[in-house]
Amino acid sequence: MKRAIASILIVAILGISLVGCGNTKVINGVEYDTYGLLNQNEKQNPNIQYELILGNLIWGVVLVETVIAPVYFFGFSLFEPVGPKSDIKGKVVR
Repeated sequence: MKRAIASILIVAILGISLVGCGNTKVINGVEYDTYGLLNQNEKQNPNIQYELILGNLIWGVVLVETVIAPVYFFGFSLFEPVGPKSDIKGKVVR
């Protein structure tokens, strides 16, 4: 029984370790990167829709005592591009 619980725990930890990766995305032929609180002015494009990377938020909170992990997650990889923003009529803003 203990062995089964240990196996399940190891698989869960490995699965959780893969969560929290932000990806770059090519939109209209241009590659957009993730951004965070420290590089928002350089990386964020006002015409692109970004979403919070929940896994990076969780990892930043879990690893808060390491100092380096939260600086990376919150500072440079908190939001990822998902697509172009649309105006009210549904047309893509360029």
